Amino acid sequence: MPVPLSPIPGHHPLPPPDHGRRAAALGQLRTELGRRIALARQPHPEGVTAPRLALLLAELGTMAEVWTAAARTRKVASLPATQTRPVMLLPGFGTHPARMGRMRRTLGQAGHRVSDWGLGFNMGADEDRLARLVSRIEAMARREREPLVLVGWSLGGLYAREAAKLAPEAVGMVITLGSPFSGDLRANHAWRAYQAIAGHEVVDAPMAADLGTKPPVQTVALWSARDGIVGPRAACGRPHERDTAVAMRCTHLGFASHPAVISEVRRQIEGRIERT
Repeated sequence: MPVPLSPIPGHHPLPPPDHGRRAAALGQLRTELGRRIALARQPHPEGVTAPRLALLLAELGTMAEVWTAAARTRKVASLPATQTRPVMLLPGFGTHPARMGRMRRTLGQAGHRVSDWGLGFNMGADEDRLARLVSRIEAMARREREPLVLVGWSLGGLYAREAAKLAPEAVGMVITLGSPFSGDLRANHAWRAYQAIAGHEVVDAPMAADLGTKPPVQTVALWSARDGIVGPRAACGRPHERDTAVAMRCTHLGFASHPAVISEVRRQIEGRIERT
């Protein structure tokens, strides 16, 4: 007759796997994946145009273009700014603040006090993220004892505009870089990818905003006819939607680091100082 084994003191056998819970989790994952695929496959609305396919393909050559432009730039030290400003850089959708590192270094070398938005990767429009951004802007403005200049690339520019509306006393100027603040948010090649990653329709973002309304501060829109992702009209805006629009010659991805864009950003910041 077999003798039953005694349990080992202090040993607790693992519970049997919960197959039902695992199946439920996999089912939820499949449902969510299907929902996001459906968001990515929505048809393009009639009458809304995006940049030509050739321009989109040209975005692949952005890094080579930036390197070439940087090599052609005269390798001499830039004159320091006569007056400096606190500047905050806001990254584009799906990117980390490090992507704007060249701009941060260049503005810093000129003497401006530059920081990033402090929220890591920009993974979409979000009410909570906007609230945290506004709190950070207000805290920095108090510490600096003057309003900040917000420089936002693409979606980062939309955040900058909305933050300036919520805390105008803490923002002295907003500069957008290829940001689609005007017209239909689907006038670009990124809206389907945005929907798939962010998990909501681009026209129904969980962030209350009237993007076309101009912030109550000096607002400059940098745009490019060579932008292969965001339509130029969307990034340029109408006269009542911004104070100044400046045409650049760069790709959409190039807005973050192209020497000509960085020079123009600095010119706008320092030109504004001279006028105030």
